[in-house]
Amino acid sequence: MFYVRAPLIEPKPGDLIEIFRPFYRHWAIYVGDGYVVHLAPPSEVAGAGAASVMSALTDKAIVKKELLYDVAGSDKYQVNNKHDDKYSPLPCSKIIQRAEELVGQEVLYKLTSENCEHFVNELRYGIARSDQVRDVVVAAGIAGVGLAAIGLIGVIFSRNKRQKQ
Repeated sequence: MFYVRAPLIEPKPGDLIEIFRPFYRHWAIYVGDGYVVHLAPPSEVAGAGAASVMSALTDKAIVKKELLYDVAGSDKYQVNNKHDDKYSPLPCSKIIQRAEELVGQEVLYKLTSENCEHFVNELRYGIARSDQVRDVVVAAGIAGVGLAAIGLIGVIFSRNKRQKQ
C-alpha cells in the first residue's frame, strides 16, 4: 500500500523540522518548495535513517539541500520551532540565505557540540544549542549521582555491619 505522510502542520520557510529516527532526532530547516537544508555524513544517501549518525564517526558532515520527503524517508517528522518562546527567530529571508550559502560545504561535526540540532538552531535563532545533548548529559549526571548514592549506602552499610561485630 502506498501513502503519503502529511505533517500535522505544513512547514513554512525557516521552520525547524524534527525527524524521528530510531534512537535520536534528526533536524533540518525548511527552505521552501518541499526542500530542507540539513547536515549529513559525506557518504549518506537520502532517507538512510540511522546511517546519519555516521557523521559522529568522521567528525565531518556535508550541508545538503534535499527534499524533505527524501530526508525523512519512512520516519515521521514534524515542525518544531520549540525555542520561539525563548529566542526571536531571525528574519525568514536571512535564515534561508544563510542555509543556502552553506549547501555543499563540509563542516565540522561533533555529536555533543556541533550536531544537526545545533546547526538548525544556529540558522533560525543565531544560537547553537541541542536539547538532545543536554538531556543525555542531565540523564547521565542523574545516573552518576544515583550510582554514587548506591555506593555510599554500601559503604555506610559495611561500616555499620563491622561496628556491630
